[in-house]
Amino acid sequence: MAVRLGSLLFRALGATWRIRVHGRQWLLDRPPAASPVVFTLWHGQMLPILYAHRQPTGVMISEHKDGEIIAQIVGSFGFFGVRGSSSRGGIRALLGAVQALNGGANMAITPDGPRGPRHTFAQGALILAQRAGVPIVPIVASVDRKWVLGSWDGFEIPKPFARVTILYAPPQPVVGNSARDGAARTDEFAAHMMDAVRRVEQLATTS
Repeated sequence: MAVRLGSLLFRALGATWRIRVHGRQWLLDRPPAASPVVFTLWHGQMLPILYAHRQPTGVMISEHKDGEIIAQIVGSFGFFGVRGSSSRGGIRALLGAVQALNGGANMAITPDGPRGPRHTFAQGALILAQRAGVPIVPIVASVDRKWVLGSWDGFEIPKPFARVTILYAPPQPVVGNSARDGAARTDEFAAHMMDAVRRVEQLATTS
């Protein structure tokens, strides 16, 4: 019941949003043999980005009790869950995500999830991208009218008929010969994310 109700509410609310997407054409135009990517998005912006993305993509989902509900909801939008997080089931989730990437599927990770701190870039996405030999693509959003929950991530729910601007930033390779090399670049990739946030805010005011 929770899954069905959540999916229906999500679809009904999302159908009212006025969505503009920037920077995704390169992704749509890639040849079939192109390398998959790891998408990174801030935990608090999951709702509008997952709704707008609408492409088969793996999502790292916590093994906590609410994870199964989330997995089924995102599954109704064409995503598939890889269970585990940095705080629980991390090794199993990493191996599953690498397997998915090696099989040609894209993956999406919230580098500041599942517990924060907000807008910090944990090592998991970098280790995953380095091991699979794929680039990272930041996705960020700007919403003009939204509810912001009092949770650690400032979870955003666009209000009905909100204008939602989405930006896919250019792919960023994770250079290094080992997972440790990749993990050492957290500050650099956090800066890439925040630069994308500034750019999407500018796009939102001009589009």
